[in-house]
Order: sequence, then structure tokens, then C-alpha cells
Amino acid sequence: MTFSWTPHRFSGGALAFDVANSVVLRHDKARRIDRFAVDAQLQAFPQAAANFCAERAIFGDVAPVQPDGRPAFIALREATDRYFRERVLSRGSDGLLAELLEAVAVVLRGRSDAASIDRATAHSVLKLIASPEPERMKICGNCGWLFLDRSKNRSRTWCDMAVCGNRAKAIKHYRRRKEENGS
Repeated sequence: MTFSWTPHRFSGGALAFDVANSVVLRHDKARRIDRFAVDAQLQAFPQAAANFCAERAIFGDVAPVQPDGRPAFIALREATDRYFRERVLSRGSDGLLAELLEAVAVVLRGRSDAASIDRATAHSVLKLIASPEPERMKICGNCGWLFLDRSKNRSRTWCDMAVCGNRAKAIKHYRRRKEENGS
């Protein structure tokens, strides 16, 4: 399957969420796709993030994760997803916060380049933890990705209206037409 990093893949609104969302269909084991499992995709991610990520102005151009830093980067990605998903769902997340902070610490203590994607992700995580508006963090009603709702009235339901919003509306339209036709 051909894959390229597109603006939709960076609809999380924060680098930390874009990294967490690199696992597509996370909760469907049969269809789950880890975009970082393929080395070429992991290597291409920093350049794509520099082009499309909402936080690109903060971290600028960054280097790929060094091979020795990959396990820590993946651990950070997974801890980020677990913690913020539970936070959005308003469940107890103190234990997960400790796990996430430890993953951040491991990345920041690592020997990787100061301008690497793993370090930029760790800084993005810390920024999200300290966010004064946690109600802006949401889970997409279509794909399940984490995203920041930056709309004025905080009413976004989908990570990306052009993709997930259109899919959801098309499904709703199809079901309505099917009911109208008595099928």
C-alpha cells in the first residue's frame, strides 16, 4: 500500500497528537496500521511535520529519531495516547500522567540530537499537559484520533472536516436515504 504524509495526517493540532495519531485504527486490532513500523515513513515524518504540523513554527526543522532512540520515542507515543485519551474521557489519569512524564524524561535524557522529532514531541506533550483549556482536547467521532478543537465555540466533532466530517455526513445521508426507501 502506498502512503504519504499529507496535511490530514497532521490534523491533531499539536505535534504530540500527530505522533499519537500515527497509529491508524488504534483500537481495531484487525485493521490497525502503525505508520512508524515502516522505517521510511518514520524517517519522512519530521519533514512532513515541518510542512504540515500546527506547531511547526515552534520546533522548525527537526531531525529524525536516531535508531537508538526509537524505543523511547514509541514509548512516548503510546504513553501520550493513553494519557490524553483518558483525560478527554474524564477518567482518572494520575497513574498515566506519571507514566507519560517518565516517557518524556527518558526522551529528554537521551543522547539524541537536541533538534530531533522525539525531543520536539516531548516538549509538545509538556505544553499539552500544562494547557489552560483541557476541554479543547477531543477525540474524533469518526476515526478516533486525538485533536485540539481550536474553533471559537469549541464545537468541532471531527479532527478534519474535509475527511472525517465528510465521511460521517455521507454515512448519515446514506442511512437516511435507505430508511426513506424502506430498505
